[in-house]
Amino acid sequence: MTTIVQKFGGTSVGDVQKIKRVAERIKERMDRGEKVVTVVSAMGKSTDALVDLANDITDNPDPREMDMLLATGEQVTISLVVMALKEIGVDAVSLTGWQAGIITEENHQDARITDIRTDKMQKHLNDGKAVLVAGFQGVSEDGNITTLGRGGSDTTAVALAAALDAESCSIYTDVTGVYTADPRFVKKARQLASISYDEMLELANLGAGVLHPRAVEFAKNYNVTLVVRSSMEEVEGTYVEEEASMEQNLVVRGLAFEKNITKVTVERLPDQFDTMSNLFTLLADANINVDIIIQQMTSDHGINVSFSIDSSNLGKTLDLIHREKASLCYSEIRHESSLAKVSIVGSGMISNPGVAANMFKVLASEQVAIKMVSTSEIAVSAVVPEEDMIRASEALHTSFELDAKEKEKIEAAKA
Repeated sequence: MTTIVQKFGGTSVGDVQKIKRVAERIKERMDRGEKVVTVVSAMGKSTDALVDLANDITDNPDPREMDMLLATGEQVTISLVVMALKEIGVDAVSLTGWQAGIITEENHQDARITDIRTDKMQKHLNDGKAVLVAGFQGVSEDGNITTLGRGGSDTTAVALAAALDAESCSIYTDVTGVYTADPRFVKKARQLASISYDEMLELANLGAGVLHPRAVEFAKNYNVTLVVRSSMEEVEGTYVEEEASMEQNLVVRGLAFEKNITKVTVERLPDQFDTMSNLFTLLADANINVDIIIQQMTSDHGINVSFSIDSSNLGKTLDLIHREKASLCYSEIRHESSLAKVSIVGSGMISNPGVAANMFKVLASEQVAIKMVSTSEIAVSAVVPEEDMIRASEALHTSFELDAKEKEKIEAAKA
């Protein structure tokens, strides 16, 4: 008998009817003779409600106690799904993260999985039970409950699939698969049949919200067959695999965008070996995540350094740099907010020069100002005014032949 792992997110278990539907899906897989482990998130917006409760009590909740609080959301879901399964004649058991043997670092609210002890799960599976595991959580070696951070249930599912040597890991969500762009904003976006781990990882890191980067990284490292499927419709999903097996003709496979970007420029820093180290160590020690970095020489032999951050970190960044002005020895600090980052991703870029040039040509034709640029082997990102984000994305989506109609033209030409 093969083992499969599947994960259902908060919208998929948002009410009683949806929970019953999840139970029916589990029964269908078991009726095929499969051993089934199912990871679930907290129902709907219940995690947000728990966060609000904590914030009503204190502006600075203790991280350990927040993990203790937030872990209860998934515990509610696993117990309800097991009740629904037993109502339709399926023997099942619910396991919290620690009962399932998920061991993590002692890093509250953003812990990483260090080990999974599968003995208990395997026994239940061998006894013919459906196993329901609470996502997003584990336990440290010292016995403290921990949570895995944003997207943690995806990570739980992929890690369990790796530990159990499962045939596949299906992530059920409110979309039918991975799209060439977010279909809520880019109307001509279409679902991909497959995408590589590297491409999906880039898209996830660049703002595509369908999968969490850590889950994709886990899948790549342990060669887990990952499938993104719809929890609402019976349609084929998108396979995330080592090398995309479909649409090999596409140089660019997808497009991602994110807003709330701020560009910060520190002017006339000294041209010394340790200048960059001093500045970015200061930011790193304050847990400020920096994305794109640009360095320029000035006419008076100093350097200007620009970098992008999430706009929510602007106040903290400015305060920190102002406070350290004497040690950093800069002359001025400027910032520009209301920006967004638009990115194109595709493994075909490696062997096709001129992709960045084409991107810039499209943005120029749309009269979109480019504030910053970054590149990797399979991605090009441009920081643009936030008001131009969707228009720029739609133009790039069409230009790189990602539209549904463009795909039909390509296939017709081949025929």
